[in-house]
Amino acid sequence: MNTKYLEELNEGQRAAVLYCDGPSLVIAGAGSGKTRVLTYKITHLLSNGYQPWNLLALTFTNKAAREMKERIARQVGEQCARHLWMGTFHSIFLRILHAEAATLGFTSQFTIYDTADSKSLLHSIIKEMGLDDKIYKPGSVQSRISNAKNHLLSPASYAADKEIYNADCVAKMPAVRDIYRRYSERCRQADAMDFDDLLFYTFILFRDHPAVLERYREQFRYILVDEYQDTNYAQHSIVLQLASQHRHVCVVGDDAQSIYSFRGANIDNILYFTKVYPGTKVFKLEQNYRSTQTIVRAANSLIEKNQWQIRKEVFTEKEQGEAIGVFRAYSDVEEGDIVINALARLRRTEHYAYSDFAILYRTNAQSRIFEEALRKQNMPYRIYGGLSFYQRKEIKDVIAYFRLVVNPNDEEAFKRIINYPMRGIGNTTVSKIIAAATENNVSLWTVLCDPTAYGVDFNKGTLAKLQRFRELIDGFIEGVATKNAYELGSEIIRGSGIINEVCQDNSPENLSRKENVEELANGMSDFCSMRMEEGNTNIFLTDFLSEVSLLTDQDSDKDGNDEKVTLMTVHSAKGLEFKNVFVVGMEENLFPSSMVGESPQALEEERRLFYVAITRAEEHCFLSFARTRFRYGKMEFGSPSRFLQDIDARYLHLPQEVRRADRSDEGTGYLRKEGGSGGFSHSSQSRTPFQRSATETQQRPKQQIIAPSIPRNLKRITPSVSGASGVTPSSSSGIPSSSASETTVQAGQFIEHERFGLGEVIKVEGSGDNAKATIHFENAGDKQLLLRFARFKIK
Repeated sequence: MNTKYLEELNEGQRAAVLYCDGPSLVIAGAGSGKTRVLTYKITHLLSNGYQPWNLLALTFTNKAAREMKERIARQVGEQCARHLWMGTFHSIFLRILHAEAATLGFTSQFTIYDTADSKSLLHSIIKEMGLDDKIYKPGSVQSRISNAKNHLLSPASYAADKEIYNADCVAKMPAVRDIYRRYSERCRQADAMDFDDLLFYTFILFRDHPAVLERYREQFRYILVDEYQDTNYAQHSIVLQLASQHRHVCVVGDDAQSIYSFRGANIDNILYFTKVYPGTKVFKLEQNYRSTQTIVRAANSLIEKNQWQIRKEVFTEKEQGEAIGVFRAYSDVEEGDIVINALARLRRTEHYAYSDFAILYRTNAQSRIFEEALRKQNMPYRIYGGLSFYQRKEIKDVIAYFRLVVNPNDEEAFKRIINYPMRGIGNTTVSKIIAAATENNVSLWTVLCDPTAYGVDFNKGTLAKLQRFRELIDGFIEGVATKNAYELGSEIIRGSGIINEVCQDNSPENLSRKENVEELANGMSDFCSMRMEEGNTNIFLTDFLSEVSLLTDQDSDKDGNDEKVTLMTVHSAKGLEFKNVFVVGMEENLFPSSMVGESPQALEEERRLFYVAITRAEEHCFLSFARTRFRYGKMEFGSPSRFLQDIDARYLHLPQEVRRADRSDEGTGYLRKEGGSGGFSHSSQSRTPFQRSATETQQRPKQQIIAPSIPRNLKRITPSVSGASGVTPSSSSGIPSSSASETTVQAGQFIEHERFGLGEVIKVEGSGDNAKATIHFENAGDKQLLLRFARFKIK
């Protein structure tokens, strides 16, 4: 077989490919060509006596398996590649379980339950056991059972574990062990397995049937595993079962990119691989083929702060490249404008395509600000691995409530939320209402208000449930003409029970749903605040819905054009690369997440996540943070992320804002480059808790990123107008009211606005309560603000 492929490898890659005498651990730095090593190692094994069916290659995605198989086919031919046992853990183990099903008491045609099937079965069991499904939520129970299976705990083992039982009792769910047992029995009765069972039963098969295990050990003479840092306990254990005797196992991964502990991934699997397999040969792929020298060195200076890691020094022979830009914004709104303006400028000057840009954020909810900033400039974008903000289920559910409150005759909104959150109104009941409405040519709401008048016969229990729903909506309808959009919207989110529904447990999915609903409330607060500053006093829920309907229309535009800016969470970005990357929301309690708490391990995973974000960039990388951010319906002041301090200042730069440093003080929000130090500081002398001492700074230059202070004379006025307008003072925002006479402005003055940042007054018109100012903001453009509602300070 032709071995010219070896000439395409660098020295480290070639060494990893050629070594086949025992266990090997390939630590592959970001952009170092790990896929090439895996594919060429398989090619090398095939050229040295191994048959394709003797190789087991395990990946985490079908895409990765497909790409590797295609590359191998180009080297060894499609016929040979077709017989490789290559695929995801679940697909390979499903193949084995289909062949060995009878040994475990299943038929070879057993069913695979998806997540919805599992939840449905659990809901039935919870109901049959007479348990409260508001406490024993199917999603929460499923999460506990899934975690048990991924730790290879059978129902009996789970029930016998006192620590687990105590944890369930603390969560007020002591019956989970009984539910798990029944769930397992019912799956067997139905000849079904869920996704977690594919790992669990493969382990049981090999543990309890030595002859079967021996047969597969003999077949899989060499085992290769991709992304080993992402393996959980069950996956690690099954690989050990198969490889412990012949020890012909090669795992590839990067501990610095271990970011999925919330899915059960255990970084210890890769950190302690050499202890599990004594005599392991370790290879480090340290040459990065993706990013500039500056980006690589910045990432190195960040990740070296982690204690739990396999040390390596990633390098690149690419050009030096520009320093990483750091943008400081006054608010989350200005952050959106700054990032999109920088993106537009770079696209214009460097002639990049839209698809060359990615905006990465820590939480899904952050997409809203950037979606709106992109729409404002008519730039196409896509949400990678998810839905646009207003297309997410929980947002559509809340919007459906808003629509029904504004227009009770809205049939689609009615059908969507009459039983959400669940209130015991089933499909049969809804079908009867629909039939009566169709027959009498009236709306569903009309029938609901008086079912008997339209010939619908419900029992007393159903009538009571329908009446409670009608009273709930009627209560909200009373506020349509008297409350502003934010006040009524917040009341609906709470009163409907949606906020309780999305807070049912702390699973990653529910946390994301909760953040999205909170961000919708933030957006409504923002909407009311901005409209008032622009001089609008009638800001009702109908006005908000009118704006949202335009946004959702754009969301549904599926033109198939790939020429778009990509928006995604950092978790979704792993494995991808872009010429230009913006990492946004670099603030404490956002990135790193507030969920970190006091855990050093959790903080290190957050730092690894930031490392992943930076190393997605090929040519340009930018970091941004906001001094203020709307959260939980009010303005919150934040601090820059501690991770910004972790990057060596020699690799950071703020090119667009340096020119404003001569006007800088504690309120401007800009960083200034210090002569000679190579770092950045603010002109204010205040310091953050994480700034280094003078001695430390001399040892290695560090940037000083000043935490934002609250400007003393920032004018923040509550929207407070007459009752006739229907807008009430938004006391929930926590903003004190003030009189318009407190601040006067003149053309030519510079102001600092709470949301839009630094601006110059172009002209002032009117007087008293009707005074308006036209202001040109550096990043938000021209705005006309009604001064009695405007929130700013004069520079």
